[in-house]
Order: sequence, then structure tokens, then C-alpha cells
Amino acid sequence: MHIEKNVCESLIGTLLNIPGKTKDGENARLDMVAMGIRESLKLVSEEGKRTFLLAACYTLSRSEKKLFCSTLAGVKVPTGYSSNIKSLVQMKDLKLINLKSHDCHTLMQQLLPVAIRGVLPKEVHNTIIRLCYFFNSICSKIIDPSKLQQLQDEVVVTLCLLEKYFPPAFFDVMVHLTVHLPREIKFCGPVWLRWMYSMERYMKILKGYVRNRHRPEGCIIECYIAEEAVEFCSEYLANARTIGVPKGIEERIESRSRFKVIPIDYKTLCEAHYYVLQNTTVVDPYMSKNEKWLQAEHKRSFSSWFKRKIETELAQPENTISQQIRWLAHEPKREVLSYSGYGIGGYYYNTSDHDSRSTTQNSGVMVEAESLHMSTAKDKNPIYANMLYYGVIEDIWELNYTQFKIPVFRCKWVDNKGGVKVDENGFTLVDLNKDGDPNDQFIFASQAKQVFYVNDPNGGRWSVVLTTKPKLYDRGDVCDNIEDTPSFSRGLPESDDIDNEDVAYVREDCEGIYVEEDTTSRKKRKRT
Repeated sequence: MHIEKNVCESLIGTLLNIPGKTKDGENARLDMVAMGIRESLKLVSEEGKRTFLLAACYTLSRSEKKLFCSTLAGVKVPTGYSSNIKSLVQMKDLKLINLKSHDCHTLMQQLLPVAIRGVLPKEVHNTIIRLCYFFNSICSKIIDPSKLQQLQDEVVVTLCLLEKYFPPAFFDVMVHLTVHLPREIKFCGPVWLRWMYSMERYMKILKGYVRNRHRPEGCIIECYIAEEAVEFCSEYLANARTIGVPKGIEERIESRSRFKVIPIDYKTLCEAHYYVLQNTTVVDPYMSKNEKWLQAEHKRSFSSWFKRKIETELAQPENTISQQIRWLAHEPKREVLSYSGYGIGGYYYNTSDHDSRSTTQNSGVMVEAESLHMSTAKDKNPIYANMLYYGVIEDIWELNYTQFKIPVFRCKWVDNKGGVKVDENGFTLVDLNKDGDPNDQFIFASQAKQVFYVNDPNGGRWSVVLTTKPKLYDRGDVCDNIEDTPSFSRGLPESDDIDNEDVAYVREDCEGIYVEEDTTSRKKRKRT
């Protein structure tokens, strides 16, 4: 955890040239000259002027720093994902400030590889992605012991690549310790069982007990004992809320998930009802009887056919129609419960309209669905295959079938034919302006998985897709919450350039850095 934090601070400090954090500077360049390496990066001293540092391959120009910081400042993450990233970015000085341990964890796990897209040479860019991919892998909650040696080999290659591009001053003891992390996992188990995020959060609570800074220990002891006494007494009081303890996240979400009853048009209601019938297991026997119909005709008339079929079977004295099928045969009520926020499956969702007024982004969804695929319009042998679909939630409804309610999301989906692609580094990109089929908008709320979108720094209409893991618990479900932080890409960048000696250490397309000479050191030199 602290290794990840220190490596993240060194990396960002060097890229943005943050004073006091950067590992590049006058002394670092002198070290390289003394070691006889990268002589093209030596100091440039002009008579009567300041010392000038040529732009190295890891140096960002001012425009690239603006792009890097603006990308992070524009990130809106789901509820409970991390702190507000925008508050960490200082656009005036183009740097990141007040980074906590979990902020660095979030950056290294998913956000940093996205922010550096298009702002560095390909070799340096891929090397940083490899480092972030390594930290994402070792933080998995389930690790295959047989793959630890592969992780060990990959981090060795990654450190060798870092040594090719970054100055020797970058490699302090924290960067060196990354090579020992796979071996540590082998002996001590997964990293997440040993990190200190929960302890640091609890330390914040204890620090909040301090009222007299001259006696901090006494304040902590007094408040801790008082809280324990109140907690003990509350166990004997029915329906009592513990004093000083905030509401759980489930209760906070329940208070925010208010609904209103709205009427919807009959066409939209039929479309949502057809989706419910098509994806309900107990209706499958009736669906199979109509599989020879044309798909469009089937969608148009199945609901009415199903209603007549169930009515006919109910008229028979000995029927086995369940209550669920009986109520599904009737169309849901025209009035639906409309929510702006809804918690289900360990995620908390909002509509896109709500997200436009919020600092978080909870409207992005992904669903894996079976769809019909044809090579051409005249293909007579279409096949069914599973595909991932990406979109945003426009409405959250509960369909009322009298005896039960079914939550559904009405989404605007991205067209998979021209609106989704995977680049060479494994990032999934979507064009949110390219709409999919407008007649297939609905999914069950339980089918959705939450994603969020970050504007691609390379520009254009594309957005990078980042997935999240469940954070909440459903009251009726048992959830172990062993989900890993999903990877930001589908694969590890290749390391073909490890033996390439033709490395451009100096960037010709980037301005250099002037070194501010310390006046105190100048006076000391004059006195000697």
C-alpha cells in the first residue's frame, strides 16, 4: 500500500515536474554525466543565464500538463469509488495536491493510464501502463499461485524499461521494493488482507476525538470510553440509534431513492413488458412455441398472444398455471414508479439527468447479452453470441404487476457496430453519441453492471470505459464482495523495445526546463 503510494507520488511528481516531488533536476542530470550515460541530457549552461535542462523522454510540455490535469479534473467517478478527484487537481500550477493513500491507489489502479494517453512517447507510455497493470494484478483478491512467477518476470522487465527512460534518481528504495512484492504474496498471502486503509480511516476517527492538543491521549481515551458505554447501553434499547454513529450507506441511499408515480405511453409500456416476458424463465416454454415467427412480428404480437394463451389455459378446470405467470399475462399498470436513484446488486445507480447535476457518475451501465449476428443482410444462417453492450441510464422504473414489482432500466445504448472499439493497449472506447437500436432499450436492474466513462485525452468523440466493483449490499442477498478492482485494459502492452538501443532520450517537440539557482548556495560558494 505505501509502496504504491510512494511510487505514484514519484511518478506523478516527475511527469509534472512538481517541486520537491520530481526525481529529475540539476543533480539528477549531473549524476547521469558522472555515470557516463545519456550524455545528450547533460546540463546546458549559458554564460550569464540560468541553467537549462533539455526535455527528456518523460518530460511533459505545458500543453500536455494541461491535458493531463484537465483529464483528471474532468473525471466523475461512481459513489463510493474514491474521493473527488477534481479537488486534488490544481490547474493554476498544473499539479496534484493532498494525495492520500487511497487516492494514489485509485490513480495507479485505473486513472493514471487513462490520463497519460497521448501525452508521452509510445515507449514511455507503455512502460507506465505496464507498471500500473502490475499493481492492479497484485491487488487482486484471488491470486493463482502458479502465476506469481509470471508476475515476478513481468515486474523485472517493467523495472528494466523504467531504467531505460527515467533518471537513476527515480529508483529509490520504494521503487526497488516492487520487485519483492510477488515473493511477499507467495509467503504472506494477498495484499488486500494486509493493507492499512481501514486502520488509517480509524485513525482519522481517533484524531477527531482530540479537543485539547496538549493532552491528545486523554481526549482519545475519554471519548473512546464514552462511545463504548453508549454503544453498550444501546444494545438493551429497542429501535435505538447509536449516538454519534452516522447512517450506513444503505440507509443513506434509501433516503435518497425517492420515487414518483408517472404514467407512460402504451407503446413504451408494451416494449418494457415484452422484455420482461422474453427474459423470464417461467415464460420460456411459451416463447419456444413461437420461435419460427419473424422476430419483428414476434415482438409485436407475443404479449397479446401470451395473454390469450394463459386465459385459455386458466379456463380449464385442472391447470398448473402459477401465480407469477398469471400476473405476467396481464400487462403492468400504466403508472410506474420512477426513481432518480436505485441501489441493487451492490451498485448504486442514477439517471443521466441526475448525473448532469452531480459530482458523481452513476448512470453508466454494461450488460452482457445474447444477440443475433449476421455476416450480411442476406445471411440465411445467423448465429447467437454473447456481446457486451455499453450505455447510460435514462429512466429507472418499477413495473407494477399488482402482486409484485419488477425494476427495469431504460437505457440509451451505444451502437456496437461503429460506436465501440478496443485500441492497441487494450482500452475499450465508446462513442456515446452513436445510438444503438431505439426499440431495444430495457434491461432488468439486476442484469446491469456499473461502468463509468472518462473522456479520451486523445480528443475526438471517444470515451474510455472503466469498470467498478460492487460496494453495497442488498438486504435480501448474501454478498461476499470478493470482486477485484477491474483492470483498465484487456491486456498487457508488449515489451518488444526492451532490447532496442535506439532510444530518443531528448524530446524535440517539447520545451525544456530552466533551473532556478538557490541564492543561499551561491553565497556559500562565494565565501569559500
